[in-house]
Amino acid sequence: MIESNGKMTLTLNNKNYLQLLAQAKIIPKIIETEAEYEQYLAVAENLIAKKNNRTLEETTLFRLLVKLIEDYEEKVYDLEDWSNLSPHEILQHLLESSGTRQTDLVGTISSSKGLISSIVNGKRAISKEQAKKLGIYFKVNPSLFL
Repeated sequence: MIESNGKMTLTLNNKNYLQLLAQAKIIPKIIETEAEYEQYLAVAENLIAKKNNRTLEETTLFRLLVKLIEDYEEKVYDLEDWSNLSPHEILQHLLESSGTRQTDLVGTISSSKGLISSIVNGKRAISKEQAKKLGIYFKVNPSLFL
């Protein structure tokens, strides 16, 4: 399609877009659960991998998913809401909200269950290295744990 200003504008193909949604097995909506968040992340990561080979429909879906993911992260991981919490309280919240158990962190931040328990319960401080590992694990800024 060529507009009056001489620029070419691509038009979204609704049929192709709906087929893409069916393939991705998602109906884009406000993310309300960790499971939906993980599902949308997986689809977005697949679209990221396509880099410059995305169709207009894929790019449109990708942009929408990024917005929905950002909105969810802002709501769930809002740093201002957590400014009054200690690092171990933040860790406890992340464990609870993600359904992660302390034992799931074995091998991630330490091989010692006792050390992990001490960190989660606030008896031991979180080191910078452990904060980095927790940040990667929970996909949050490591400074939350320091």
